Amino acid sequence: MAAPSAERERRRFGQRLLTDPARLFQHNAWDNVEWSEEQEASARSKVQENSSQLLPQDKQEEYEVNAKRYWDDFYKIHENGFFKDRHWLFTEFPELAPNRNSSQNGDSLHEFSTKEESNSEGPGRCENGHCSLESRTEGQLNPMQSTAEVCTEEHRELNHRDGDYPGSAASYRVLEVGCGAGNTVFPILQTNNDPGLFVYCCDFSTTAVDLVQNNAEYDSSRCFAFVHDLCNDQSPFPMPEESLDIVILIFVLSAILPEKMQSIVTRLSRLLKPGGMILLRDYGRYDLAQLRFKKGQCLSENFYVRGDGTRVYFFTQDELDHLFTTAGLEKIQNLVDRRLQVNRGKQMTMYRVWIQCKYRRPTTPR
Repeated sequence: MAAPSAERERRRFGQRLLTDPARLFQHNAWDNVEWSEEQEASARSKVQENSSQLLPQDKQEEYEVNAKRYWDDFYKIHENGFFKDRHWLFTEFPELAPNRNSSQNGDSLHEFSTKEESNSEGPGRCENGHCSLESRTEGQLNPMQSTAEVCTEEHRELNHRDGDYPGSAASYRVLEVGCGAGNTVFPILQTNNDPGLFVYCCDFSTTAVDLVQNNAEYDSSRCFAFVHDLCNDQSPFPMPEESLDIVILIFVLSAILPEKMQSIVTRLSRLLKPGGMILLRDYGRYDLAQLRFKKGQCLSENFYVRGDGTRVYFFTQDELDHLFTTAGLEKIQNLVDRRLQVNRGKQMTMYRVWIQCKYRRPTTPR
């Protein structure tokens, strides 16, 4: 494959602006789209309507108690076929491969960009309330083996004080929370060739962790996948506090009961080394996915249940800033990505709202 030109390298969001409405269907997505007052008012009205009838408390408790089962069912149905590998991560979060320059992995970035540009159906998909900017991954699975629970039991026995834990010899440690089928983990392992790198990844769903561990790309010398319940303060991590350089939260915090978010962010922040960062990308208020919910799917303000039983919250920048700063972290980035996605085949427009954050643990105690 020929070396990609500078124009074909993946752009950081915010760099493709729709200045000429006549060019609307020339690309699949446009960045930093300005919303009119009428559009904002219409979105607000839709949310008021679809949240006017809350689910009864007993039904809400049922979704909380059975949350793990609903996510297990999701991954049993979709396996590793719902989300596409997130190669955009290294454009938005260069901290995941700090020694990588713009010319490295050019072919994979070129291939991703080409697929995105040529897809007449437009990027992303919406299915049963899950609206994604990604599509099918190409990863291959080995025959399924139920190893996730075994690994979870093993890491409970590790003695952190003696340095006896997976990745203890590594110089750069990354944890992805809510790893799903590995669409973030495997691009990191493929892209970051630092011999000192070690990647941890965990998920609430045993099925998801099984998918990661049985992927042909899984390398236990560089990665450790384990089952973890973020909402359980007693659920152990395999690494000690102040040992991580990066914690990744990609469309994960939104799946958690809002009243439990602060304790989770605070606990994760304690895993960071001084100077370590939490990287987040998640749903923003009035995203297309929020506006598509029907009356009777709202659990509480801006918190909904999908048709498959999984749940989702839609954030504002201020809410996320409060969660992270209350945990003692300092803001590096907190941006709204208002994106206009285009389905060129159907001549449809879809307005997406995501929030992207970077928060750092101070190098000196406050």
